[in-house]
Amino acid sequence: MESAAPNTPQPESFYSLLHQRSQDYEDQVCIELPTGQTWTYGQIHQHTALMAGLLSQLGVTAGDRVAVQVEKSPEAVILYLACLRAGAIFLPLNTSYTPSELEYFLKDAEPALVVVDPAGESTMRELAATHRRTRVETLDSGGNGSLAQGLVERAPEPLAPYPVSGNDLACILYTSGTTGRPKGAMLSHRNLSSNALALGSAWDWQSSDVLIHALPIFHVHGLFVALHCAMMKASKILFLSKFDADQVIRLTPHATVLMGVPTFYTRLLQHPELAPELCRNMRLYVSGSAPLLEDTFEAWYEKTGHHILERYGMTETGMNLSNPLQGERRPGTVGSPLPGVQARIVGENGNELQPGEVGSLQVKGPNVFAGYWRLPQKTAEEFTHDGYFVTGDLGTVSEDGYFAIVGRTKDLVITGGYNVYPKEIEVAIDALDGVRESAVIGLPHPDFGEQVAAVVVPEDLNNRINEEEIVLKLREELAGYKVPKVIFVVDELPRNTMGKVQKNVLRERYAE
Repeated sequence: MESAAPNTPQPESFYSLLHQRSQDYEDQVCIELPTGQTWTYGQIHQHTALMAGLLSQLGVTAGDRVAVQVEKSPEAVILYLACLRAGAIFLPLNTSYTPSELEYFLKDAEPALVVVDPAGESTMRELAATHRRTRVETLDSGGNGSLAQGLVERAPEPLAPYPVSGNDLACILYTSGTTGRPKGAMLSHRNLSSNALALGSAWDWQSSDVLIHALPIFHVHGLFVALHCAMMKASKILFLSKFDADQVIRLTPHATVLMGVPTFYTRLLQHPELAPELCRNMRLYVSGSAPLLEDTFEAWYEKTGHHILERYGMTETGMNLSNPLQGERRPGTVGSPLPGVQARIVGENGNELQPGEVGSLQVKGPNVFAGYWRLPQKTAEEFTHDGYFVTGDLGTVSEDGYFAIVGRTKDLVITGGYNVYPKEIEVAIDALDGVRESAVIGLPHPDFGEQVAAVVVPEDLNNRINEEEIVLKLREELAGYKVPKVIFVVDELPRNTMGKVQKNVLRERYAE
């Protein structure tokens, strides 16, 4: 049963769309915590209206930025929804950001309100002291803090949804800044709505689905993809504060969907209780935010009987591509464009390339962001004359339309005039016995400009990998210029909070 009739006009406000599609399910559980505490959809929307009223009392108006650096909790979700309802612009911040990073965001975004964990209140007040309009409030993982206190003491009236247009900004998400200062990607209400509708259709989301949510909610994957898919269909969300393999295993028989990063799956594969019988109720395992190794894809099928569905997205666009729900989920690929999205692979001259040729991946659609906050020149540089966004990823497309990502443009290694795509070499190295994973980078070289270098993690940390043997085996499969000139063996690769390997860190570490 759909919560809105097919001829019901679709609201411009993404919050109003969420509310519309769950209004027939007010008594259905929205969020369930490991403690057994639950929030129904009716309760979520009631508290959202009150929180929006409190934001208004605190001086937040439509178009104001609200920066939030708090631990994951139902109240943090309500705060996000309240910003959307009030017409404010939600700005989630990674909980691991340092004071110097936070100072940059305050200066760049000029938020009217910053919400932090009580433990970080004094630091944030010092940072905000130089920003006249920025107010500081608190919220902790238990739903306590000055915002919770304000709901009691100020007794705000429920605030009616602000009449935003689809082009009005809903969120600003800052990119990781691996190539310079972070940039704020501006996402509109229409961006959020179009992507949520496309994913719900592509993955056949139902109100009967039960999602295991173990992702952070300051990132596209956990905040938009996971939450939006579930809430658009009034599905139950089993809400974990963080990923814990034992908890996920315990919840699996009661769930139908898990969204995760590749690290989730590699850790679950090591769990002794993972088996087909445990996963009999599961209908969908989704992986994203970092490349999924083919070995992990195959091992998961052997252990559970399920093929992981890999998809592709980014901060600026939400989700763009997905392997099919029905049909072949092809390892090493990220599938085909979602409904409403166009994608292409182009060469240096801007011409679309033939299947199998490596080029720049570009996307276009209602999901693509409005641009970078206060950076019109940078925004213009990232779009083509015909409106495609240049993702910065290198990819290929097969004859039958499956896209594969082979690396980032900035990760391309040019050695002696030859282009080397790290993914090709990483796949060859990862297939070798004794190797858990690898990362290929370019390092300065006096003759070639750059040399190919590999950073390798062994399967058994107690048994040292023979670097010379790796080189010899790679020479059997790869052209000489692609074979790493130097190999570093490490215990683990540096990763960001979403599991992506930080190649910029590796380049800095081994630059000498």
